[in-house]
Amino acid sequence: MPFSLIRGDITKTACDAIVNAANPSLLGGGGVDGAIHRAAGPELLAECRTLGGCDTGDAKATKGYSLPCKYVIHTVGPVWQGGGSGEHDLLVSCYTRSLELADSLGCKSIAFPLISAGAYGYPKEEAISTAADTIRAFLASHDMEVTLVVFDRTSAAISRTLYNSIAEYIDDAYADARDDSARRRLFGNTMSGAVSAPAAKESRSPGFFGRMKKAGRSKDTAEAVPMLSFPAAETACETQEDKDSLESLIAARDESFSQSLLRLIDERGLTDVQTYRKANIDRKLFSKIRTDVSYRPKKETALAFAIALELTLPETLSLLAKAGYTLSDSLKFDLIVKYFISRGSYDIFEINRALFAFDQTLIGC
Repeated sequence: MPFSLIRGDITKTACDAIVNAANPSLLGGGGVDGAIHRAAGPELLAECRTLGGCDTGDAKATKGYSLPCKYVIHTVGPVWQGGGSGEHDLLVSCYTRSLELADSLGCKSIAFPLISAGAYGYPKEEAISTAADTIRAFLASHDMEVTLVVFDRTSAAISRTLYNSIAEYIDDAYADARDDSARRRLFGNTMSGAVSAPAAKESRSPGFFGRMKKAGRSKDTAEAVPMLSFPAAETACETQEDKDSLESLIAARDESFSQSLLRLIDERGLTDVQTYRKANIDRKLFSKIRTDVSYRPKKETALAFAIALELTLPETLSLLAKAGYTLSDSLKFDLIVKYFISRGSYDIFEINRALFAFDQTLIGC
C-alpha cells in the first residue's frame, strides 16, 4: 500500500528508511529519538556527532546500523506554541524534506512516527492531518511506500463527534439485523405478512382441479370451464427505460472485475494513474488487475477502487459482486465503509482512520 497507517514500534519496521523525530542536536533524547538510538547502536550517535545538528523543519540522513533499514532520516519538528508561530509550515517542511531526502537516496519505502505530537505538544488531530496531507501531496507525483507508525490508537484518533456518529450507525444496523432475525425466527421467511412457502402449502385449499378430483370429475373436463384473460397492457407494462436497463444488465453480466473496473474508469474520465493513486493502490498491483482479466482482488482492494471512483452504494455493491463480495450489516468493517459511502465521503485516508479507530482492517492492497 503506498500510504498505510499501523500501530507498532518504528524501530522494528522493515523499510529502506525510518524517520527519527530528533532534537536539534541530533545527539539522542527521549521518546522515539531515544528508542531509535538504542536500537541502532552507538555507531548512530557517532555519525550524528559529525552532522553539526539540524534546524527545525529540516532533515539529515545517516546509516541505519543495527536497525532493519538502510537509513535513518533525522528531522526536527516544531514545538507547539499555540499555532501562531509557524508551527504548521515547519511541520509540513519536516515531512517534505524527509521524503525528498529519501527519494534522493533511492529509497522505495519509508516509515514515519507522528512528528511533534509527543513531548513537543503538537495537537494530535492537527499533527496527523498535516502528516497525511503532506505525504499524499508527495505521493501524487512519486512512487514510494509510506507508512505512518503510531504507538497507540489515540495517536490517530478521529474526532469524538465522528466516532460517536459511526458507532450509532453501527448500533442501529445491528439492532435492525437483530429485529429482522427475530422476525424470521417467529414468522419464518415472510414479507409484509405473507405466509411462507411451506406454510402456504400446508394451509392452502385443494384448488380447482383438486375439488374436481374429489367430485369424481377428470382434469380434462376443465376444458369446458371458461378461463379468465387479461389485456397484455395490464400484465406487462415495459417501458423503453426498462428495456435499456435490462439490456445494460445483460451486457454487463459477464464482465469480470477487471473489465468492470476499467469500464468505470473510462466512464468517470479518469486516468489509470489518477485511479490507483486515489485508491491508495500500488502501481504493480493495478498493472496485474489491468492485464489479467480474471484477477480476483481482495475485498479491501475492490473497495479502495469503489472509493476512488466515488461510486454510489448500489454501484459499489455491483463492483464488489464482480469479485465475489458484498457488504453486510452484520460486519463492523462493512458498516463503516457504508457509513462513508452513503454520505458521499470518499477520502480514503479518513475512512482508514475510522477503520483504524474501530480496530478494523484498512482499505487498500
